[in-house]
Amino acid sequence: MRIVVIGATGHIGTFLVPRLVRAGHEVIAVSRGTRSAYADSPEWAQVERVTADREQEDRDGTFGARIAGLHADAVVDLVCFTQSSAEALVAALRGTGTHLVHCGSIWRAGVSHVLPITEENATEPFGEYGTQKDAIARMLKRETADGGLTTTSLHPGHISGPGWMPIGPLGNLDPTVWTKLSAGETLEVPGLGAETMAHVHADDVAQAFQLAVEHREAAVGEDFFVTAPTALTVRGYAHLAASWFGQEARLESVTWDRFRETTVPEHAGASWEHLSRSQVFSTEKPRRLLGYEPAYTAEATVLDAVRWLVEHGEVDVARPLIA
Repeated sequence: MRIVVIGATGHIGTFLVPRLVRAGHEVIAVSRGTRSAYADSPEWAQVERVTADREQEDRDGTFGARIAGLHADAVVDLVCFTQSSAEALVAALRGTGTHLVHCGSIWRAGVSHVLPITEENATEPFGEYGTQKDAIARMLKRETADGGLTTTSLHPGHISGPGWMPIGPLGNLDPTVWTKLSAGETLEVPGLGAETMAHVHADDVAQAFQLAVEHREAAVGEDFFVTAPTALTVRGYAHLAASWFGQEARLESVTWDRFRETTVPEHAGASWEHLSRSQVFSTEKPRRLLGYEPAYTAEATVLDAVRWLVEHGEVDVARPLIA
């Protein structure tokens, strides 16, 4: 197939583009051209590159026509964040026979009521990001059900992998958490410490997108949550991470008020966003319909990211990684 990947050099695209090339597809990589993929791969030499500023072209009303003009069998959209942007692309592709595969987010689901969360029992989203992702997914589902463009939406968890900081044990991107755990220092934990996070390796997300493209009939009109087969609690994650450095985690439970007083606002806010949702997702639907088989547990996913950070000197740790 001829496949366009929008946002091709990001977390997912870094793994998806080489996968598609290896599978024999013709790939057109669309990006702003401001960075390279996180991991180099020889398959990129076979990829057609297109540079586009989506935000500006959306404002100009030209982005959809640019993508439609590439005459793809499938378009994988990894960087769409508003319903208006999604609707413009759908309008441009309608009637072309193209399959649009959209990247959403698990945050289209709200706080946990029933675990694991499925595509059928998810609660209403909250916050601008999750609300927009949910609105896009619902719009796409209606579009296909009404006989319009063929669409599918995939909703990844907290994407991790080599090349960037993973969501840490406190539900944020604070690098000092790794310093403290590796040194055996006390880590203040807000709430119960039983709150959960739903990580997923970027290559497993890429696998799911490849499967959605290649199993078009099974994917049409559907939406899928895509996570690792396991999930991590705050305390479990902290103990696991400390063990990677030969340490025992020393954890102190504190109130959220105390945590906000002693934590940079950006990190405290991220912690609340992740931990207040406390999500665990079922992967039964993508397994059943697409054949999704994640290669990484949540534990292995985060370790892969942390190992890269340590090996490249991107995080300060007190002891060497022994895992």
